Amino acid sequence: QGTVVNSCYYGENNVITEFMEAATGLFGRKCLLQFEDFNSNDAFPLLAEYREKYLTYNDDIQGTASVALAAMFGALKLRDPSCSDFRAALVKEKFFFHGAGSANIGLMKLLHEEAGVPLSSIFVTNSRGLIWRSEDGATGNFRNDEQKAFGQIGEPTFNSKDLVTLVENVKPTFVVGAVGVAPNCFTKPMIEALVRVNEQRPVVFALSNPKTQAEITAPDAYEWSNGKVIYGSGTWFAPVEVAGKTHAPGQVNNVYIFPGMSYGAVQCQAKTIPERLFMVAAEAVAGSLDEEELSRDMVVPRRDRIQEVSLNVATAVVLEAQALGLAGVTLGADRAAVKARLAELRWVPKP
Repeated sequence: QGTVVNSCYYGENNVITEFMEAATGLFGRKCLLQFEDFNSNDAFPLLAEYREKYLTYNDDIQGTASVALAAMFGALKLRDPSCSDFRAALVKEKFFFHGAGSANIGLMKLLHEEAGVPLSSIFVTNSRGLIWRSEDGATGNFRNDEQKAFGQIGEPTFNSKDLVTLVENVKPTFVVGAVGVAPNCFTKPMIEALVRVNEQRPVVFALSNPKTQAEITAPDAYEWSNGKVIYGSGTWFAPVEVAGKTHAPGQVNNVYIFPGMSYGAVQCQAKTIPERLFMVAAEAVAGSLDEEELSRDMVVPRRDRIQEVSLNVATAVVLEAQALGLAGVTLGADRAAVKARLAELRWVPKP
């Protein structure tokens, strides 16, 4: 399937194992080691190889997936402020992912494996169009096993390279772009089609960085939809006013996840970091949204609340690690006690 990997990462005396052993030999087995900026074809097998052997995770796969999931929860709150069971609400949605790299695949895995979203509700494209596979998996247009896992059964009967046609046929309620090389690919006709096929407000995330690579800008998303689209982006955009309402797009960036995830895991001396911890981290971010942020159409909290949000994430991570029997030390019997202990242990810069 044209898969390219770095051979020095595998086999006897490979560089990854050598580094892992050197780092834990120097800093101890409780040292957290974070994968960053690995090619997708290497990122997934390396995570699978090492996640149970060391305290480690891949921020591109899992951190990005978690913050995008948090933003999805935030979008559900914008639609229905009374929504409290995010996972039950997500199961009713239909998702279209443009781009099949590590960020989108990580999010799809989290949606399916932890939130219970059926594969039939998850659609994803690569450069060949909507990813599909035969029922036996022998044929299809996937490029690797990770893409194959999310391929729809059977070749599409429509032109799936055309995003307007794809939206009209799939009728997604959530659209997530993480292509990285196709700026402004979410066009006005596509957004108009998305609004047309949805009774509720559709959700659009443009996760590619920097903003020159965004699949759609905030002004275009809000103006082309007359403010109906709920929007989030990987980079920051200024607020946009449409029809007298101010929309302040949330920055869907994994900075909301990895500080709290890493801090919580280290402080409770977690044995491993399973996907469940990224689910509760996402819930903690969404649960941090306040009324002002929701009134401004934000799917994640303001950037100047990062320390507060990170403490909420760390608290959720520790509580779940303790509940799963993964914590080497117990930091408290309940949320208040754990949060207080984490606040006491962390370093805070002086003004």
